[in-house]
Amino acid sequence: MTVLAAGEVSPGLLGFVVVAGLGFALYMLIKSMNKQMSKIQVPREHEQETDQAEPAQASARASVHASGEAARGADDKAGE
Repeated sequence: MTVLAAGEVSPGLLGFVVVAGLGFALYMLIKSMNKQMSKIQVPREHEQETDQAEPAQASARASVHASGEAARGADDKAGE
């Protein structure tokens, strides 16, 4: 049996294969991510402003509608 000194130990073929495999997996993940990112449609600024205004108007209408129903419900309970 051969005893090696601390400075004589190397990772060998297994270490190289593991590092090369990790590098290849990283390359494939980055390639896939770039493909997915290119599919994303980024809206322009004027489209964002109109998109943000529509939900705000809808939520305002919904809150007015809900508060009207709540007031009617309170009136119905008071009349009972």
